[in-house]
Amino acid sequence: MNLGTWTQWLNGLIGGFIGGASNAITLVIVDPDKFSPASVGGWKHLGVVVLISGIVSAALYLKQHPTPVPPQP
Repeated sequence: MNLGTWTQWLNGLIGGFIGGASNAITLVIVDPDKFSPASVGGWKHLGVVVLISGIVSAALYLKQHPTPVPPQP
């Protein structure tokens, strides 16, 4: 898949990170005792999972699209 420009590639990478991070928010529903922002240490636990999930999702994007195709002369 030809993404074209660096801007399109970067948008996809950021979108991948956001998608993965947003999936981690479901932990508030699954285990509210540990991951709810209202619980003790909840923000810290949730933040770590959101960060790791976002990184994994961005890495999967990079697996498919390592860099954009350079412009042809």
